[in-house]
Amino acid sequence: MKNTMRLLAVPTLALGALALSGGSAMAADASYSSTLGQLNGTTGTGTITVDVTGDTAMVNLQVSGLAETFMDGPYPHVQHVHGGALGQCPTPAKDANSDGIVSVTEAADLYGAIQTTLTTSGATTPAEGLNLELGGQGGTYSVQREITLDAATKASLESGTAVVVVHGLDPATAGVSEEVFNSPSDLNPDLPLGATSPALCGTLTATQMGAMPEGGADTGVAQETGSTNAGMIALGGGLVLAAAAGGTYMVRRTATKA
Repeated sequence: MKNTMRLLAVPTLALGALALSGGSAMAADASYSSTLGQLNGTTGTGTITVDVTGDTAMVNLQVSGLAETFMDGPYPHVQHVHGGALGQCPTPAKDANSDGIVSVTEAADLYGAIQTTLTTSGATTPAEGLNLELGGQGGTYSVQREITLDAATKASLESGTAVVVVHGLDPATAGVSEEVFNSPSDLNPDLPLGATSPALCGTLTATQMGAMPEGGADTGVAQETGSTNAGMIALGGGLVLAAAAGGTYMVRRTATKA
């Protein structure tokens, strides 16, 4: 993390001078980006760039306008790179049980299981999938760090099937009753369904090195082709803070700002 912050602190002009001098060490092998689309009544926005050099990646995720508070504290938003499926984000048509929320398991056949958890620090494995302590905190935050990519994530990026999903809905905008929002999550019954369901989603596509995503939300086109619980299995492995809390969380509509 200290190395990452030191890299981020290098002045832009200095980076430009190195690039112009032909220093190959500064050139990434590939760059990917996405403008994240809104799901489940979310009113927030997000963008992400991933610059890959070898088996490392510099990630720059910027999120704003999401739910801000959770249990009288900052709302922890977990986010991941999913892959191994169609590389698409869900539409409302994926709400198989018609409860008003597209859950993780209902969308898993489109974007696949967790391959990398975009934590704010520490490990980035699927096991950290629901580690709330390492999620983005509050409604506006960023994740800017260098991480190591495993072979599966790198393959998904190269094939165009890597999907970034940010989780955690706002009960004030989700458009469902508090009873539905606070019903047991499909990933961990000690968490509310709304707190683990996807809020933002976008497919990572190859882009010019250093370019930020442009245009509208890249939400993909949902295809009704089969089903899998791979997303649930991957996320379910990371119930770090949920187990430690030893109780059921409830999200109150009045406690969360739109």
